[in-house]
Amino acid sequence: MRRVLIANRGEIAVRIARACHERGLEVVAVCSDIDAEAPHVFVADAVVPLGGRTPAEGYLDVGRILEAAHTAGADAIHPGYGFLAEDPALPEACAAAGLTFIGPPAEAVRVMGSKIGARALIEAAGVPCVPGAAIDPRDRSGVSAAAERLGYPLLVKASAGGGGKGMRRVDGPRALHEAVDAAQREAAAAFGDGTLFLERLLLDARHVEIQVAADAHGACIHLGERECSLQRRHQKVVEEAPSPVVTPALRGAMGATAVAAARAAGYRNVGTVEFLVTGTGPSAEYYFLEMNTRLQVEHPVTEAVTGLDLVQLQLDIAEGLPLPVRQDDVAWRGHAIECRVYAEAPADGFLPQAGRLLVYREPSGPGVRVDSGVWEGQDVPPYYDPLLAKVIATAATRPQALARMRQALRSFVVLGVSTNVDYLQRVLSHPDVERGMTHTAWLDAHPELAHEAAAADDPKAPGAIEALAEAARRHHPTRGAAAGAVATPGTTAGADPFESLGAWRG
Repeated sequence: MRRVLIANRGEIAVRIARACHERGLEVVAVCSDIDAEAPHVFVADAVVPLGGRTPAEGYLDVGRILEAAHTAGADAIHPGYGFLAEDPALPEACAAAGLTFIGPPAEAVRVMGSKIGARALIEAAGVPCVPGAAIDPRDRSGVSAAAERLGYPLLVKASAGGGGKGMRRVDGPRALHEAVDAAQREAAAAFGDGTLFLERLLLDARHVEIQVAADAHGACIHLGERECSLQRRHQKVVEEAPSPVVTPALRGAMGATAVAAARAAGYRNVGTVEFLVTGTGPSAEYYFLEMNTRLQVEHPVTEAVTGLDLVQLQLDIAEGLPLPVRQDDVAWRGHAIECRVYAEAPADGFLPQAGRLLVYREPSGPGVRVDSGVWEGQDVPPYYDPLLAKVIATAATRPQALARMRQALRSFVVLGVSTNVDYLQRVLSHPDVERGMTHTAWLDAHPELAHEAAAADDPKAPGAIEALAEAARRHHPTRGAAAGAVATPGTTAGADPFESLGAWRG
């Protein structure tokens, strides 16, 4: 590989670009019209505009992505996560065009992209699954019978996609068919596929996932677990590694199961096998949920405790190299926590926010890493996921990592749009979280934290309006000098905006 096109935007595009540059690879960025001056464009050696505003007009268009790669002379494509990362059409198109796809084979993406198909494959491999059943929403009596067999409460889930879309909780038979209809409509709109299944809802379960890596030479290893139980409406908010309740014996068993699942799918590259865990200690049991055939948003916490760069592993595998480590070489040191900072209003149902980042100051310090895809003065558009940044805190122990994260969040300053920063601080200060005693429904069971955070972050609070006004006075919307630094295909820019555009940002 010489030149890699990154078929994504935001913080993950910046993250991948830096990994490619470390390796001496050139980077091609793609962008919508409203992303023309976004950070991921400025870290690239070349940029190809896709046009449009919405994902469907550019980032989700396989044909445009392939055309951009041809235009820029790219010989490889990295999908990042989201968008086309789990669409088998992209690796198939890359293979047909003679391009290297930095991800798993199309067939593995296809098999694991269907939760129903994945369950069948995994059960055949002897991996324990959460009890569930495929359903035909048109067959009302069949749906009711399946629900009775599984028992309430249960989840109606979309077979395709993720992120909590096409998912509904059902506590009894009276709400079943309404939930099925709603889930089918949402799944069809989000994924173009309304296929559903029912799954028993395991109450007070933890969401624990195992990172795996497999090369083209037959090696497949796991890199330990991530605890992802702090999630809101099935969308992860805080992640950590290692899990506060996973013992070395449980890690070994779950890791072996995850490797077996990856082998059963013919997997290659890095991926994640997700489980639900019930109980603790010797009585703990785990069940397969799904496999994510891509890099995960929360991959930095695994990097922090293993010392391995997962994007570099992806590049190694894509180039046909063997994994640089064996299972016995993998060790876990310290503790890492990641918080997702969103442009959203916690007290208003976590409604996504759009607007200009009048002031944007990221935290720093020992053991603090920030992966971001925005900068001061940028407009946050309403068309994409509202993730602004990921803050990762690493320390020798979990209590130290929590303290370091809380301090980092206290020094994270964003003015111009509402964020969940204060909400995250309150979550991490709760005694249950400090003790590691949480489960997948914990955040939804504590709505008071969102309202308490909103009161503390009230823009009408003394000094807030003055600070916003001062920020607006200091803001310079003209970006001509910065825009001129963007390279066109065939040329090189070679400048990292986070280092070289300090004058513009100030």
